[in-house]
Amino acid sequence: MACNRLFKPVLAQTELIHYLQKTKNLNMAAKKEGGITAYSVKTKTKNVPMIDPVIDVKSGRYIATGKDAEGNKMAAIMGKAAAEEHIKNGNAKKGSGW
Repeated sequence: MACNRLFKPVLAQTELIHYLQKTKNLNMAAKKEGGITAYSVKTKTKNVPMIDPVIDVKSGRYIATGKDAEGNKMAAIMGKAAAEEHIKNGNAKKGSGW
């Protein structure tokens, strides 16, 4: 019985390492089907597509704001390269601060 208690934290740690290796992109604003996706705090779901995103620059950070299909407000922080790529592809509009 004591043996199982010793190996449980090690197992959890190895599972975490495997999960991180699978998901190399740890960016919250992941690209999925060309559009911007984000985490929905209200529904607690990941990779929710953002409708009509606008990317603003505030204090050097690129923040995409928009709504999900239910009308809930969403935001996602991304890097400069990802923000410029989304704007170039037509997935988002430029907001303030550019």
